Amino acid sequence: MHPFISESIAVLERTPRVMAALLDGQPEAWTEARESEGSFSPRDVLGHLIHGEDTDWVPRLRLILAKGDSEPFVPFDRFGFRAWIAGRSIADLLAEFARKREENVGIVRGLGLDDADLARPGRHPELGAVTLRQLLATWVVHDLNHHGQIVKTMAKQYGRAVGPWRAFLPIVDAP
Repeated sequence: MHPFISESIAVLERTPRVMAALLDGQPEAWTEARESEGSFSPRDVLGHLIHGEDTDWVPRLRLILAKGDSEPFVPFDRFGFRAWIAGRSIADLLAEFARKREENVGIVRGLGLDDADLARPGRHPELGAVTLRQLLATWVVHDLNHHGQIVKTMAKQYGRAVGPWRAFLPIVDAP
């Protein structure tokens, strides 16, 4: 397997376990917390990640492999998950995410991508020219970004409660 693919999968396949470690069995005070009005709660992040498994990463990868940059990606609806997660438990969402991510990582593994494939062009509807390598790298960093978002959102819930230790905990004041 290409080293870039192996390194990417090393993060991608762990994200469901990271999400489960952070969210499984947590009270709603943690899973529904928000930094501000309209921001994502940890539950929303989970829904957003699941939505991406269905409509973003692998469909775009397949489009690049099939059509290159001759057809732009379908725009991604960052909020397309909201109605779909309503009333579903965190445990159910975590299980669904783990299943879908395992399937998608299996697809990436099975493609046998090489340097030529990673250099293949695609076309983002807003950003323009991209490569398959950039798409995969973005998938990895997107996961890591959302790990941080959940941790930051949760930490901010206790920003006042930590009292004077706040001076040593920059996460509670991070933008």
